[in-house]
Amino acid sequence: MPDLIQSDEELEDLLSSPSPEDVSFFHKMEGDLIILGVGGKIGPCLARRAGRAAQAAGAKIRIYGTDVHCEDLDADLLEEAGVEILCVNLLEPSDFATLPDAPNVIFMAGRKFGSTGSESLTWALNVHVPALVAERYRHSRIVAFSSGNIYPFLPVITGGATEETAPAPLGEYAQSVLGRERMFEYFSARYETPVTLLRLNYAIDLRYGVLVDIGSKVFEGQPVDITAGAANVIWQGDVNSVALRCLAYCQSPPFILNLTGPETLSTRAVAKRFGEIFGKEPILEGQERSTALLSNAARCFRLFGYPSVTVEQMIEWTAHWIKRGGTNLGKPTHFETRDGKF
Repeated sequence: MPDLIQSDEELEDLLSSPSPEDVSFFHKMEGDLIILGVGGKIGPCLARRAGRAAQAAGAKIRIYGTDVHCEDLDADLLEEAGVEILCVNLLEPSDFATLPDAPNVIFMAGRKFGSTGSESLTWALNVHVPALVAERYRHSRIVAFSSGNIYPFLPVITGGATEETAPAPLGEYAQSVLGRERMFEYFSARYETPVTLLRLNYAIDLRYGVLVDIGSKVFEGQPVDITAGAANVIWQGDVNSVALRCLAYCQSPPFILNLTGPETLSTRAVAKRFGEIFGKEPILEGQERSTALLSNAARCFRLFGYPSVTVEQMIEWTAHWIKRGGTNLGKPTHFETRDGKF
């Protein structure tokens, strides 16, 4: 791992560099792979990681990546990694009909921010589209991204929700994410489709994420709301690796996996650590609640080991990135939101 990351190119390369475990998985994997929803924050580097792992393994497979906004993708980087880009609107029947067969599917399409005020579109993308995909790829293995937002707020001292914790989604976004899971669950039962439901929170890139949200406010002298007193985070490169290798764990009924880091991070402590690095006293606002939206990912660590990047490393990378004026996607996580409205 580098001491510090100096550019978007270096960051993209690190996030998309396959681990030995990734390469080993693609050496054994059979059949083509389609990634539905290859745009957004995670999709491009996950697709590149898949392509580079397949190339390193000498796997003779095709990898497709679909998105509705292909003009926003870096086509050269994806194609260099062997990813074939398909411009597809999954809500359009004529587009949907063009999707190629593939025995391996990663479903990443969905909607979170902007849900309030256009709830019907959120439900269409998060529930209707998954039903279409589950029907279309009923003979494939499917890894479907979900979210820890479906869990209830729990006392911080509990260490977070496990996969056995009953969902209690707050707000229409989280409810629609549970709807997504239920669609894959229904079609998995109907067709015995092997599925993994991947409940993620929160992925860390240097251009967005919980650490960027907190660090940027400390650096700019803005108040940090510590009402949401705790959070989980995980390096996005580790998310990419686990998501790809989860194809091996798909089953019917679906295999459920929490995907996050092992630590329960204190928002206050993280703000103070950024303050130490920046030489600034953080401005803290609010009072920590005793509950938070947290996940316990012990099952994930048993299967895949601990994340390759530590929290301290992520904080140091993020602080350096902020100080050097690195790219910020302008997409705050709103991890401090407690009313379920995004």
